[in-house]
Amino acid sequence: MSRILLLENPHAVADEVFTASGHEVVRYKGALDEDELIEALDGIDVLGLRSKTNVTERVLRARPGLQAMGAFCIGTNQIDLTTAAQMGIPVFNAPYSNTRSVVELALAEIICLTRRLTPLNDALHAGVWDKTADGAHEVRGRTLGIVGYGNIGAQLSILAEAMGMKVVYYDVVEKLALGNARPMSSLEELLGEADVVSVHISGSAGTEAIFGDREFAKMKDGAVFINLSRGHFVDYDALHRALDSGKLSGAAADVYPEEPKKNGDPFEFPLRGYDNVILTPHIGGSTEEAQHDIGRFVAGKLNEYLRSASTDMCVNLPQLTLPTSGRGRHRVAYVHRNTPGVLALINQAFAEAGANIEGQILGTHGELGYVITDIASELPIEAIAALKEMEQTVRLRVVAI
Repeated sequence: MSRILLLENPHAVADEVFTASGHEVVRYKGALDEDELIEALDGIDVLGLRSKTNVTERVLRARPGLQAMGAFCIGTNQIDLTTAAQMGIPVFNAPYSNTRSVVELALAEIICLTRRLTPLNDALHAGVWDKTADGAHEVRGRTLGIVGYGNIGAQLSILAEAMGMKVVYYDVVEKLALGNARPMSSLEELLGEADVVSVHISGSAGTEAIFGDREFAKMKDGAVFINLSRGHFVDYDALHRALDSGKLSGAAADVYPEEPKKNGDPFEFPLRGYDNVILTPHIGGSTEEAQHDIGRFVAGKLNEYLRSASTDMCVNLPQLTLPTSGRGRHRVAYVHRNTPGVLALINQAFAEAGANIEGQILGTHGELGYVITDIASELPIEAIAALKEMEQTVRLRVVAI
């Protein structure tokens, strides 16, 4: 049995998945800072979190017994993936489960901002009747520019085109165009053509402040800007200036450089109070359907790792799955530094201990390798001890199968 710590309220279906396999679940409603997290991880085998808790190198080094982590969201930039990999700790996320929810929010915001629904709604709530077509447009025939053509960007492309929009996109990696979408050769080319710019970039390093004064100046007059990806991609002070000058007609933001840790905390932001700006509290993937799917998916991946050492869809270690033959008795999961001859040394240790290898699979990724070996005989204690002493060893687990 393992102890699972869940932070930031992932869906309760995750608890059901874990407890059905005999694991104990501990929950904290909000995010934790470094010191709080180090303390909370005492005696914990698996950590599950969402987007607000940062798992730093200091946290990981302080709790080397941590076996695995799960991000109950798409992004993993809140976790030091490199250090986790160097310590042999796999990290799992949910890359697809909330895609539809984010896309539907983007579509809703495109329509609301293009039709000027936000100021009209505010006026009517204030008791002012202002029936006008000024500044309101159909989305049909307008051009949507998608920055980042991954899972979310591609699905947004399909649905926007179904509503009659023209779609252009830009991605640093060459991506197959879906439907009639057209790839742009540069971000600048996209900005000059789009009536609506929607950002859906992954949270990789080196992408801070992609959108600033220069980029907003290159957008079409009266265009709309939407950011549902990461807060640090946008200089919001520059967006403030673009809205104040009338360069842009509206904007929407769901993510921010700094976000409150828990519900009820104060929120300060330069665009508060603008009737042509939609602000939402990082809810792109926060539908009941998406959160249920994320909870089930991530908990399932963590459960499978604990049960079988499978790293299928892991984001920071080689992705391996070794089917059980039914004849194996012990599974040895071995994370190691990727140096020549490691597999030969592993099998030499097993052979010298008289172990009968029933199945084996090896994968490497950069400086690390991962080997799963099924042993049909008694557990070779001498071989396990020898592997632990090898200089290439990062982490070794033995799982009964």
